[in-house]
Amino acid sequence: MPDQPMLRLEGLTRRFGPVTAVHQLTAVICRGELVSFVGPSGCGKTSLLRLIGGFLRPDAGSVVLDGEDITGLPPNQRATAMVFQNYALFPHLTVAENVGYALAIRKRPKAEVARRVDELLTLVQLRGLERRRPAQLSGGQQQRVALARALSLQPKVLLLDEPLSNLDANLRIQMRTEITRLQRELTLTVVFVTHDQEEAMSISDRIMVMHQGRILQAGTPAEIYERPAVEFVARFVGTANFLTGVLSNGTPGEATVTTRLGTLKIRADLPRVKSGNQVRLVVRPESIRLHLGVDGAGPNRLAGRIERTTYTGALLRCTVDVAGTRLTVDLYDPRHARAFRPGDTVTLALPDDPHILPESGDVEQ
Repeated sequence: MPDQPMLRLEGLTRRFGPVTAVHQLTAVICRGELVSFVGPSGCGKTSLLRLIGGFLRPDAGSVVLDGEDITGLPPNQRATAMVFQNYALFPHLTVAENVGYALAIRKRPKAEVARRVDELLTLVQLRGLERRRPAQLSGGQQQRVALARALSLQPKVLLLDEPLSNLDANLRIQMRTEITRLQRELTLTVVFVTHDQEEAMSISDRIMVMHQGRILQAGTPAEIYERPAVEFVARFVGTANFLTGVLSNGTPGEATVTTRLGTLKIRADLPRVKSGNQVRLVVRPESIRLHLGVDGAGPNRLAGRIERTTYTGALLRCTVDVAGTRLTVDLYDPRHARAFRPGDTVTLALPDDPHILPESGDVEQ
C-alpha cells in the first residue's frame, strides 16, 4: 500500500559539540516512496541519513522502520542499505564479488549468491562485466555496482548519499533515469540526499527542504517550486524574483499590490493575507514575458533595460534593471530570443498569479 508508513523519524536530534546538526526532526516516509532531502551544505541532511542507517546515534528521538524501533541497532542489523557518495567499492574484488559481498559474509550458499548476483547485474544492466574490477569501470558503471550491492539483501529502505555528485552532467541525467526505473520496478522505498535541487525535482515523489537541521517544507516537487512556504525555500529551489508591496483586496479572487515599481493586479486566493498587509511576491523568471521597446498597454507592464544576457543553450537568461531593481527573466528556445541584447529598452509583462508570501520573519539566509 503506497500510503502505508515505512519509515518514521520522530524528534531526531544530533549534536556535534556546540553544533546541532539535526534538530528535533520529525518526518514520515511511505512504502514505495522516493523522498529527497535537499538543502545547502551543513544543513544536516547527510547526518540525518547516517542516523537512519545507524552510522550515527541520535542524542534524542527515534527511528522506526516498518513498525519496529531500530534506534539502538547497528547498521548491519537494520533492514536498510546505503550507497555512499564515493561508492565505497572494494578495489581488489571483481564486480561480481562486490555485488555478492554482503551475501557471502552472511554465509549464504554459493549457488544462491551466484543466482542473486546474476539477477542484480541483469537488473542494473551490467551483465558481461562480472570479472572486471572497479578501476576498469566508468563512473556510471561503478555507481550501478554500488546500487546492485546495496540491493543484494533486499533492504526495506535504500539510502542514497549524493550518489551522482561524482558524475559528469550527461551521466547524471542518465543515472537519474536509472534510479527511478529501479525504484518503480522494485517498489523501493528510497531516501535520497542531495544539494542539487534540479536533481531532486526530477526524481522525487516528495522533497523535504532542510535548513539548520530542520525541515522547512515538505511536499511534491510542484508544491515546493510553485508554493514555497518561506523565502528560503523559494530562493533555494530554483531562481526567484521577489517584490515587496502592500496588498489591497478588490473583488473576490482579485487584488492589487502596490510596490516601488508600480501597482500590480493579481488573481489569488488570499485567506491568509489581509488588506493593508505587506507581502512578498515570488515571481519565477520563466513566468515573465519580455518585449522589445516600451509598451505600456495592459496590466502589470514595467519598463526596463537589459543589463546582461547569459546563453546556456536551453535558455537565454536576462538580467533587467527596472527602476534600480534587478529582475531575472528566462527566455526558452534562445534561437528566437537572441534579439535581446544588453542595453536594450524592454517591457516586462509580469504574471497576474504570483505566489504570495506574507511579509514576516523568515529563517536566516
